[in-house]
Amino acid sequence: MHAVIPLTTEQQRLSTGVAGLDDVLAGGLPSHHLYLIEGDPGTGKTTLGLHFLREGVRHGEKGLYVTLSESKRELLGVAASHGWSLDGITIHEMAPHTEEVQPEAQYTVFHPAEVELADTVASVLAVVGEVQATRVVFDSLSELRMLARDPLRYRRQILALKRFFSGRSCTVLLLDDRTADHHDLQLQSIAHGVIMMLNEDREYGVKRRRLEVRKLRGSRFREGYHDYTIETGGVAVFPRLVASEHHPEMEHECISSGIDELDKLLGGGIHTGTSNLLMGPAGCGKSSIATRYAMAAAARGTKAAIFTFDETLGTLIHRSQGLGMDVAKAMKSGNMSVSQVDPAEMSAGEFVHRVRAAVDKGFRLIVIDSLNGFFYAMNGERAVMLQIHELLAYLDQMGVTTLLTMAQHGFVGAFMNAPVDVSYVADSVLLFRYFEAQGAVKQAISVVKKRTGRHERSIRELSFHEGRIQVGEPLTRFEGVLTGVPKYMGGAGELAAGAKSSQKG
Repeated sequence: MHAVIPLTTEQQRLSTGVAGLDDVLAGGLPSHHLYLIEGDPGTGKTTLGLHFLREGVRHGEKGLYVTLSESKRELLGVAASHGWSLDGITIHEMAPHTEEVQPEAQYTVFHPAEVELADTVASVLAVVGEVQATRVVFDSLSELRMLARDPLRYRRQILALKRFFSGRSCTVLLLDDRTADHHDLQLQSIAHGVIMMLNEDREYGVKRRRLEVRKLRGSRFREGYHDYTIETGGVAVFPRLVASEHHPEMEHECISSGIDELDKLLGGGIHTGTSNLLMGPAGCGKSSIATRYAMAAAARGTKAAIFTFDETLGTLIHRSQGLGMDVAKAMKSGNMSVSQVDPAEMSAGEFVHRVRAAVDKGFRLIVIDSLNGFFYAMNGERAVMLQIHELLAYLDQMGVTTLLTMAQHGFVGAFMNAPVDVSYVADSVLLFRYFEAQGAVKQAISVVKKRTGRHERSIRELSFHEGRIQVGEPLTRFEGVLTGVPKYMGGAGELAAGAKSSQKG
């Protein structure tokens, strides 16, 4: 968020009632101005308008909802669906009375639009003066546009409304469902600020909803698109993450996994405030090693959070238990959190928001398992790589240790590819491989990159048996382990000796 300039009395900001949107607006909407809220039907404009008025009631302000498109009963239904009361809000319904829709009532010496528009505007002005509201929502401009018929007449009427409200210390939201044949940019120029609410259909799963503040005259705000959802309780906005806003002081410390040989491979362990990528074929132990780090952190009293896209909570607990890791017990202690992410139900912005919420609650080790699930869940989303880059930069600056797993395509061979290249954003890269030896499939682990210090260049055997994760001595007698079909260069006795292993805790 940009630096906020001190505000004068005329510029005092009003909360919209949506915390995320207030963040985007650097505190809220500057008071005593007229704002345009544009969006297709179903984007949540009415819900946002009710948020705004209810927040005013909470602060002792009078609110008025003028509706030309929905009945009072429909508005009360919307409020009830969110568990809200509209006490303290005046609803002025402009729907025609029964006698007005009878055929004999349609004949007049004036053009119908002239009479209807004049009556509508006069009725609105009268009720505003009667209620003395300081917050007004007008829903919707499409009805006023149809009454005006002529574009020039319509814009003049909006200007007249703006002048009327500007002299009454009112903050007004004009809702527009964008049903006009042409996008009206001149209307945006009239308003003091413009908020766009957008729906984006997907081939599978829930709609993606994004909003953008197109303008906020004379005020700073967070530019770009921001994901939001409509759920029971109203609109939830997830502001776009800007890593450069966060610069807490921190010291890099070495973190142990509880497995001596793994720590030696990493030159003592991974460091706080770093992102670590665990990459290799499916089933080679990436998730288990990541969980091992989370368990070791929880045992030391450091809070660890796991976000899993690929496994259910039950499967993760059961798999970890078989390796001597009691995840359920760690969760009960409060030092570990495991969240199962449903890929079809969450946007990238909401996921980033959940990670930030975990950091705000004091979690200092984050596991994202896996990036494949994250990218597939956000398939078709724009700039997903930029979002993950910004998230990792934020976590690094907050002193949070991050472990990310990524499955490569294939199981063995020299040419294994990942769906996307994220190795350049990681501070450390642990490479996992399958290899063949003595007619058996074995696993190997190595460190190919570490920015924060020295590390072993060796390749060690990795195994999972006897309820433990075991990392062996360096495979010095093999060549070509990373190809999957290595050549053994030592004696038969050494090959039969197996891997030396140890584990703490």
